[in-house]
Amino acid sequence: MKIGRYLVGFLLLMALLITFGNRGFVDNYLMSKRLAQLQLQNNEITMENDELKKKILLLRSDSNYIEKIARNELGMVKKGDIVYRWTK
Repeated sequence: MKIGRYLVGFLLLMALLITFGNRGFVDNYLMSKRLAQLQLQNNEITMENDELKKKILLLRSDSNYIEKIARNELGMVKKGDIVYRWTK
């Protein structure tokens, strides 16, 4: 009778450790969710890096792209352009 109680208690303790313990089922589930989230974030960063590489190549070689950036982002004009200034 005593051995049966100890055995049931031991089995219950082992079941709790397997389920909720370190590297248990719950921990494994949470880690798999975290892994999926990190893989998604890694893919987004890889895509952003690819876009930046394309921009770098254009800035190094394409003079039309450089001119477009200079006009749109820096507000530069080239000789012969007419500039209109609006006052508020």
